[in-house]
Amino acid sequence: MGNQLKQRWWVLGALAVGILAVGLDMTVLNLALPVLATELSATNGQLQWFADAYNLVFAAALLPAGLLGDRLGRKKMLTAGLLVFGISSLVCAFADLPWELITGRVFLGLGAALLVPLSMSIIPVLFSEQERPKAIAVWMTANAFGIPLGPIIGGWLLDNFWWGSVFLINIPLVLIAITAVTILLPESRGEVGKTLDLTGMTTSILGLVSVTYGVIEVGEKGWWSAGPIIAITAGIFLLVLFINCERKARAPFVDPALFRSLSFTWGTIMATIVSFAMYGVLFVMPQYFQGVKEVDALGAGLRILPLVGGLLIGSQFADKLQSRFGSRITIIMGFSVLGAGVGIGANTGLDSSYGLAAIWLTFAGLGIGFALPAAMDEGMSALTEKSSGVGSALLMALRQVGGTMGVAILGSVLSTGYRNHLDLNEISAQAAELATHSVSGGVSAAHQIGSSALLNTVQYSFVQAMGTTLWVCGGVVLAGIVMAFGFMRTRN
Repeated sequence: MGNQLKQRWWVLGALAVGILAVGLDMTVLNLALPVLATELSATNGQLQWFADAYNLVFAAALLPAGLLGDRLGRKKMLTAGLLVFGISSLVCAFADLPWELITGRVFLGLGAALLVPLSMSIIPVLFSEQERPKAIAVWMTANAFGIPLGPIIGGWLLDNFWWGSVFLINIPLVLIAITAVTILLPESRGEVGKTLDLTGMTTSILGLVSVTYGVIEVGEKGWWSAGPIIAITAGIFLLVLFINCERKARAPFVDPALFRSLSFTWGTIMATIVSFAMYGVLFVMPQYFQGVKEVDALGAGLRILPLVGGLLIGSQFADKLQSRFGSRITIIMGFSVLGAGVGIGANTGLDSSYGLAAIWLTFAGLGIGFALPAAMDEGMSALTEKSSGVGSALLMALRQVGGTMGVAILGSVLSTGYRNHLDLNEISAQAAELATHSVSGGVSAAHQIGSSALLNTVQYSFVQAMGTTLWVCGGVVLAGIVMAFGFMRTRN
């Protein structure tokens, strides 16, 4: 019995290492983009697709990945996902042309889509209800920890090695995970009907691709551009069609009973709100540290570590809070701490010290650490071994969409507020264009022409816009508290 208990945790630890690679890959590429523009002679559009190809495939393939795990075996598909992720990392590292890197990123997204929900789906299979909150906390910490580590590790690698090294760091992590999964993880699968729901699979994939693409484009072109709005509208229509098809299908792609479960529905909504806030903060703060505080990418990554520290501490206490107060109260407590953190951050001034940022980032991390494991446990409590693959994939797909929406919506608020505060009178047209594009461009232009006035307006405008953005983020968190009070049941 003791060996079986140890084996379960060793398996989870190995999968956490694989999940860490996924988290790293979500952020590490951003640092390499300026280098890639030169080394691969990439256009701006190609640079955008280096990042977006991964996000689109990752979001769209999550649900089919869960179905394949339930149908063909979770161990088998986990191993396949790890292999795809590792081989794709090699393709990306040694790409010589932009299209080769884009292709590699597509398959990286596919590998991540297999790895993330299936690694999560083994938790209700291997762990009892009492052990599950702690197991989820381990999984969630590994997933979140890789995101801020990307700028730290990536910055160091880019300073010391060639750009492909940012992809090669995935290889040892993948090898560790494959070895442990092959040796220690028992095979499991769900009881899936003989008929494959091609209509459900197709509408879910196209719907998620369309919504995600539209949201990404909103971040680039704004909410009033026709293209993004058409894509989002079409995606929502396809997802509504998907839900209607699932209600009528004999062997549905996603069991409609999941949507009738209050625990699954509200646990998923709460987890999505947390992701919205977390990815929004992670989008804003590196720009603040690099543009306003003028530190390099590695320095910005290090300064985000209080968020990770708070998250680690919070996730350790989440299990104890759930045991004592239940998921609902733990989620409300987490949202309250998170809301307080971003509220403090919204009062950042141009001359605010790093100490203020460290304090509020720690609070935000604590809140995320309290709320996210509890929300995921609430959602997963409704899953059986039969439905854990697709159910986990659905939860993760909505979290991914929530994170993407957080970046797009909060990024749009940030960009609009920043441009509205800029004072570009008596500034050359070329410098004004750079300043309007981004805070980093504005700071670079100010130093090039030696203009303290431009530097001051760029940094002041960004701080003001950041405050507005964090207030919006806090408003979304407050809405989460209201919904948790009004709709969630107390579950001990």
